[in-house]
Amino acid sequence: MKILYGVQGTGNGHTTRARVMAKAFNARSDIQVDYLFSGRDKDQYFDMQVFGEVASYRGLSFATRGGKISKYQTLKHANLRELHRDIKSVRAQEYDLVINDFEPISAWAAKLNAIPSISISHQAAFMHPIPKHPGTLFDRLITRYFAPTDLQLGVHWYHFGHAIMPPFIEADDTKQPPSRNYLVYLPFEEIDDIAALLDPLSEHDFICFHPKVEQEHQVGNISWRRPSKMDFGQVLQRCSGVIANAGFELASECLHFGKKLLIKPLSGQFEQLSNAKTLVQLGLGHSMPTLDSEIVEEWLVKPAIERIEYPQNPDILIDWLVKRDWQAVDLLCEQLWNKVRFPQSVVTQLDKLPIP
Repeated sequence: MKILYGVQGTGNGHTTRARVMAKAFNARSDIQVDYLFSGRDKDQYFDMQVFGEVASYRGLSFATRGGKISKYQTLKHANLRELHRDIKSVRAQEYDLVINDFEPISAWAAKLNAIPSISISHQAAFMHPIPKHPGTLFDRLITRYFAPTDLQLGVHWYHFGHAIMPPFIEADDTKQPPSRNYLVYLPFEEIDDIAALLDPLSEHDFICFHPKVEQEHQVGNISWRRPSKMDFGQVLQRCSGVIANAGFELASECLHFGKKLLIKPLSGQFEQLSNAKTLVQLGLGHSMPTLDSEIVEEWLVKPAIERIEYPQNPDILIDWLVKRDWQAVDLLCEQLWNKVRFPQSVVTQLDKLPIP
C-alpha cells in the first residue's frame, strides 16, 4: 500500500501527531509512506529525521500578530496562484490513499485526481456536534473546505458519542523526578509580553521555549530556550505545570502526564477557543483570555491533575487503513477508546455531559 501523508506545518502539533504515525509506519513492510508538509519554510522545521525526505510547500497558513489571528495579513500573504500550481504538481495518482492532517495541497490533489482520502486530524472532530466555540461563517467554511477529504476521522480528548478517535501520545512513561520549574510554550505571543507576564512571579521558575529565541539564556526567573523535541519532552515530563496556547497536541501530552494546564487561546482562532472551552468544561485545565499575571499567580497554587492514559501505539489504526474497510469507523473508534483510562474525577465530569 502506498500512502501520501499531508501534514499542516503551522505550529508543531500536527507534526507531533505525524511523528507518532511515522514511527509506526517505519516499523512495517506492507506500507510505503511519502510525506508532504506545508505552512512554513522548510528550514523552520526541526527533528524531522523520522520522515525521511519530505516534500515541502508554502501552502496556506494563518498569520498571527501579538497573540491574535490577523485575517488581513493572512489574506495578504495567501498566494492562490502558487497554491493552485503546487496542487497540480502533486502526483496523487501514484498513491492508493492520501492521509491528511488539515493540509490543503494534498487534500485538493487527492480530490482532483479521485484518490481516496482520509482526514486524521483534530479539526475533523469539529465536523461533529461537539462542545466548541460558536465561531463564524468563515470558521465553518475553513473547517469544511480548507482541506476536504472523503472521510473525516476526528481526534479529540473524548468522543462525545461520535466517531472520534483518542490522541496517540509519543511518550516515555518512565517516572521522572519532579522539578519546581513550569514549562511555558506561547509561540504566538511576543517574547517581551511573555517576560512581562512572568517577571512579577519571581518566586517561581519558568522554562520558556519560543521560536524567536536565538540562543539559550537565563534572565531572572526565566530560562529561554529554542524549540527542541528532546529538550522540550524532558522538561515536560518533569515540570510542575504548563502554560501554553490552546493547541491540541501539547494539551494532550499534559493530560497524559498529569500536568496541570493553564491555556491562553490564540484570539480569533476557532480551534484554540474550542479547545479552551472543552478543557474547562471537563475540568481538565484553566484558561485566561489574555496574558494576566494575576491569573497565573492563582493557577500556580492549584493542585496537579490526575493523568489520563491515552494510547501510544497506532497499529490498530494502521491495520484498519491497510484492510481498506474504511466505512467501519465505529468499530475502529471503539477499539481505540478501550485503550484509554480516565481517572474517576474525569469520569464524573463525563457522566454529566449530554451524550447522544
